[in-house]
Amino acid sequence: MSRHGQARGKANLPEKICLACGRPFAWRKKWRACWEEVKTCSERCRGDLRRERRAQKNESA
Repeated sequence: MSRHGQARGKANLPEKICLACGRPFAWRKKWRACWEEVKTCSERCRGDLRRERRAQKNESA
């Protein structure tokens, strides 16, 4: 058990699939307040996703 009474190891952390690269990524402490909004595993993937969406938007316009 941790000092706060929660038994949570790395194997028990929640995971999501990155929308940009498709790989699974685990919860991080810095995301505790915004985990529901996290969509990508990294800043690089977030940028890739933005560029992809911007390109799609420009093609349709």
